[in-house]
Amino acid sequence: MSDHITFSEAAEVMKDIQALSKLPTDEAATAAREIADRLNNVTLDIAVTGRTGAGKSMFVNAIRGVREGESGAAETGVTETTMEPSMYPHPRMPNVRLWDLPGIGGIKFETKTYFKKIKFDRYDFFIIVSSERFGENDLKLAQEIQKRKKLFYFVRSKIDNDVRAEGRKPKFNLEELLAKIREDCRKT
Repeated sequence: MSDHITFSEAAEVMKDIQALSKLPTDEAATAAREIADRLNNVTLDIAVTGRTGAGKSMFVNAIRGVREGESGAAETGVTETTMEPSMYPHPRMPNVRLWDLPGIGGIKFETKTYFKKIKFDRYDFFIIVSSERFGENDLKLAQEIQKRKKLFYFVRSKIDNDVRAEGRKPKFNLEELLAKIREDCRKT
């Protein structure tokens, strides 16, 4: 059996903490030390998900401070590259595991079978990466995560491509473009 407990098991530990007030002081102190040891072993599984080609693997590499092609880097490419969930340890937080998931809506991972194939319930937290406007698959991901009462962040990637494209227009304003992108993310 692993020494680590999952993030969801940590919620049970919190209930144990609440029960400490009913114990005599010496027993409560011993139990508190045991609980602290258990909490030091909480494993947080973070899934990085989104549409195929959104930059999920690049995001995982950036978070870990690993460059493309380095040993241990998530493979990136211009075609569907990630074919199964791949776990990458966080370099400074040993109990945090980043999972690079295949893209939703690709040939191998159709939306209707995606959640089962990636073992959706395995993850404690989600980061939805999108490289363009928030779309139908992003919405389905967010709804499925919320349905399971889990949390997520939405990350907009490849903004440099938008800046480059918009920069060709005569009245380009970087601050206005970024504000427009932020507002689009908030609306959805």
